[in-house]
Amino acid sequence: MRWENVSEIKNEFKIMMLSIKYSIMREMINKVTFFSNIIFMIINNATFIFEWIVLFSIRSDIGGYGFREIMLLWGLAAGSYGICHVFFAKSIKLSELIINGELDTYLVQPKDVLLSAITSSCDVSAIGDLIYSLIMLFVYGFTIKNFLLYFVAVICGGLIFTSVQIFAQSLSFWFVKLDIIQDIINNTLINFATYPGSIFKGAVRLVLYTVVPVGLSTYLPTDMIISQDMGLFAILIVLTILFVFLSYNTFYLGLKKYASSNLMNARV
Repeated sequence: MRWENVSEIKNEFKIMMLSIKYSIMREMINKVTFFSNIIFMIINNATFIFEWIVLFSIRSDIGGYGFREIMLLWGLAAGSYGICHVFFAKSIKLSELIINGELDTYLVQPKDVLLSAITSSCDVSAIGDLIYSLIMLFVYGFTIKNFLLYFVAVICGGLIFTSVQIFAQSLSFWFVKLDIIQDIINNTLINFATYPGSIFKGAVRLVLYTVVPVGLSTYLPTDMIISQDMGLFAILIVLTILFVFLSYNTFYLGLKKYASSNLMNARV
């Protein structure tokens, strides 16, 4: 890691939170658009509940999950997506900064290049995903223990989701035309996260726990909360740290090959 002591880590964290705060404040200039985007995202997510109500009127369980468990799964998926798109929205567009030589702005600033880049914008509508995620916890069953596990699970899921994006986008340092692969990874993370992991078998299940780790960001946390298994909790923490470490170092390894475009746009 490039942070040498606890003080530097604290400073980088403060800078990161300020960057996120100002990104959100910029989006709040037009309050009508700001709140309408959030509300419409909540409504959009809620419409899928009716699909599951219909499905569960036909059969009692799907892959061993009942209605409450499916809502928990959807909540964790929405929460992980929300964490990534609210706090680290630029991680989705990191390859554009790399290919277009637009990292110059962040290279000249006295702070961590990666964190500065990925926290430089905010997807406002994803705040609706975070609110929806919390609503789904109440649908599943709110207790203090469930809330604490859920809180950690959403953060870990969001960090894994973000780390996968950073890793995939960082490959643009070496390979230029990776748009299709990046889109496949992004769509797989989003689409497969809303179905019970138990319905996938064999090679597909292996891919969902490794190459595109939906299993780690959504399925494992869901099982952890349902079973209240602290062993799964420890595994989730360790895997999250590993994914963050891998993506962070992949970015900086690629940064050594970065070709500047000599763009010197100021950023506050």
